[in-house]
Amino acid sequence: MKAIAIDDEPIALDVVRALAAKVPFVELTACFTDAFEALAYLQREPVELLFLDINMPDISGLELVGSLPRRPLVVFTTAYAEHAVQGFELDAIDYLLKPFSLARFVKACNKAQELLQLRAAAPAPTPARDYLFLKTGYEQVKVRFAEILYLEAAGNYITVVLPDQRLLTRMTMQEVLALLPAEQFARVHRSYVVNTARIDRIERHQVGVQGHPVPLGAAYQDQLRLG
Repeated sequence: MKAIAIDDEPIALDVVRALAAKVPFVELTACFTDAFEALAYLQREPVELLFLDINMPDISGLELVGSLPRRPLVVFTTAYAEHAVQGFELDAIDYLLKPFSLARFVKACNKAQELLQLRAAAPAPTPARDYLFLKTGYEQVKVRFAEILYLEAAGNYITVVLPDQRLLTRMTMQEVLALLPAEQFARVHRSYVVNTARIDRIERHQVGVQGHPVPLGAAYQDQLRLG
């Protein structure tokens, strides 16, 4: 698993470098104190995991993640706990509060490895495939992407809202995102994904999806771009 670390404090990078060297499945390919140098690196090199400080000069870790069109898995490393909610709204897989132990660092790495393995195993939609099968109860229900209004996550369950029914399936948000075409669906809240073709209005704190109000998280407002 190729990883990089970004932190404006060299000592903090030394800690991540030393801990990563003890995790056999993590290859820390680069470390940066300059966030913009890191952005340039991310544009040209494949990176699967990013260890990222939040409080940095010029651009925060939250802003950096929000600017990435294609994101690696993100583990925030920070001395400030108050940013945790914003971090998880940006789909961070973990949040390490400095100073963190080797055991806590390994736990975050294990989360990343498990998610990468899940993505690799998940069937990816092809251009010719415009549907997915959802297991609900004891049956598999075929659902066309175009029919989906939005999806709502609650723990390990997803409610898929259609024009005439709601389907409940056991699946996490990360699992369902791996099955949906990224060009057709947008994350608007840590618990909600919408079909962009079904959006009829965008307000400050919510979007309208064919008459259904769906919360719009602050971390996703600048990322929601239509047509």
